[in-house]
Order: sequence, then C-alpha cells, then structure tokens
Amino acid sequence: MLNWLYNRFSCDIGIDLGTANTLVFLKGVGVIIREPSVVAIDKDSGRIVAVGDEAKKMIGRTPANIIAIRPLKDGVIADFDTTQRMLEYFIRKARVPGRFIPPRLVIGIPSGITEVERRAVYEAAKNAGAREVYHIEEPMAAAIGSGLQVDDAFGSIIVDIGGGTTEVAVISLGGIVNSVSIRIAGDEFDESIVNFAKLKYNLLIGERTSERIKIEIGSAYPLKEELSTLMQGRDLVTGLPKTVRITSPEIREALAGRVNSVVKAVKDALEVTSPELSADVFERGIMLAGGGSLLKNLDKRIAQATGIPTFIAEHPLDAVVNGTERVLEDIEHLRHVLMTPIRR
Repeated sequence: MLNWLYNRFSCDIGIDLGTANTLVFLKGVGVIIREPSVVAIDKDSGRIVAVGDEAKKMIGRTPANIIAIRPLKDGVIADFDTTQRMLEYFIRKARVPGRFIPPRLVIGIPSGITEVERRAVYEAAKNAGAREVYHIEEPMAAAIGSGLQVDDAFGSIIVDIGGGTTEVAVISLGGIVNSVSIRIAGDEFDESIVNFAKLKYNLLIGERTSERIKIEIGSAYPLKEELSTLMQGRDLVTGLPKTVRITSPEIREALAGRVNSVVKAVKDALEVTSPELSADVFERGIMLAGGGSLLKNLDKRIAQATGIPTFIAEHPLDAVVNGTERVLEDIEHLRHVLMTPIRR
C-alpha cells in the first residue's frame, strides 16, 4: 500500500548538481531542466531575482544592488544558503501538480568530496523538501549514463570533465576501484583564455566571451583546418572597447597547461590500476563524459598520451543525469552503487 501511494502521489528526481549547469531528471518524463547553476540576488533585500538561464544572462551586467553568483565552486558547495535556495527552485519547478508526497532524490556528487561537503549537499536537499536523499559519485553515474557495464567483472575507465572538477575512475564489479579527482575542468579552461587575452593582447574579457571562444575554436590537439574568431573586450591600456582576431593554435597554446593536467590525471589513475584491469581498459578504451569532453580533439590528445583508444559518450553533457535516471528506474538492483545514506 505504501509503495502504491509513493508511486501515485510522489515523484522521483535525479539531479546533476554541477558547478556550471544543473540538470534535473523526472522519473517517467525525462530531463526537464537544463540550466546554469547561477543565482541572481538583490543584496539589499536578500531576495532571489533570477535562477538559471535568466541569472546567467545577468553576469557582468547587473546594477550595484544585484549580484549574479555561482553557489558551487570546484564541484562543491561554496555558498550553502544560496545552493539550498537554488535546489528549492529546481525541485519546485520539477514537482508535478497532484504529487503531494515529497520526492526521492538521487544527486550526483564528486568522488573527491569531503564528508562535510557531502553533508552540506544532503542538508540542502532535505531542507529543499526531499523525502529521501541518495548520493552517487559522479564518475559512477557518468559511467552508468554512458552505457558502461559497471557490474561486469571487467575494468572500465570513465573520465568525467565537468565545470569545476575532472573525475577519473576505474570501475569494476559495481564499484570504483581507484579514482583521481582534480579541480581543473571547464571553468579553468575559460580562465586560461581570460589570462591569455590579458597577457598577449592587454584585453580584459568576460567569462561568457571566454566560454564562447573555447566552444568555437578551442582544441586540445591540432585540427585538420585551424579556426579563428573575434575576441571583444576592454583594452587595459586605453580603457576603450577593443576587438582582435584570434586563432585556434593560440587558444590551444593557452589551454595546454590545463589540458596537460587532465591528461596527467588519466595517467595517474592508470598507473595504480592492476595489470588485469589495465588489460581490460586497453581492450575497452577510455570513455569521456561531461561538457569538458567536448573540447575539440581532447579524445585524440588523451589517446596520443596513453596509447589507449579514447571515445566520447553519446550524450556527454547528460551522462551523470542519465546515470541517476537508470538508478531511479531500477533502484533495488542498483542500490549498491549509491553511497551510504547520511542520517540526521
């Protein structure tokens, strides 16, 4: 009877709570929210002005009394209160009318998260109205969402490159055998482009401009046809608006240090992997997921550095949230991949 009530009047929700973007899955419906993890707040009243897409549009363009902030930094909660309010917004937006029983949540979290940070995520979700809160490590969720057979007695390796963290994990028999987590990912790629513009062109650009440049012409390995684009910003010498044309080799050089850090994380994980699992990984290849995996030719760069075939997941941006979907749809069979519940 209780299960019937839950199925009839509740809703299960999967959340990829990312540094850059938050994705929300509603059981039986699919991914219903895909918005930036940004909140705009009125400093005078403390009122939330906007969340998600509308808040991101305000970055760098708000009046003095309104600030647009990212409450998560490097994959963990930097501002607990704002994260809680953001979660409340997304959960409320995902709730279905008539489903009055609070939802059950599965939330993807970085594998390198501390117990204090994990509890902060749990408390934020509970205070936002969740009935039950389960955590799943992001690389495990990404592996499941990418279609890897995590319960097999064979080794698989997943590299989940998000906005704030890069997670590398070797998985076998439903568990993470070893993992490496570094706080270098998409946001640091953007920061590298900002620094490059300052040093080479005395040009100050915003994070939206650097992100656009990264997407348009950024690469980790030489392209068949090199690209170029315009970069607009403020001249640090004259203080006036300025536009310069930049090329993909320039941006590749700017990104090289951060890309090398990602490659090193992959090699570090491989170096401590047993010979048997290493053989499996060589046979199956390396799977890339997360928004950062879309950096042009990153798969070729990793393959060149490791000598192992490297692939990009079919839907890399959705890998973690798709993993929470599969867990919610078969939670009894996949309960072993979830982290131990936190008790109040």
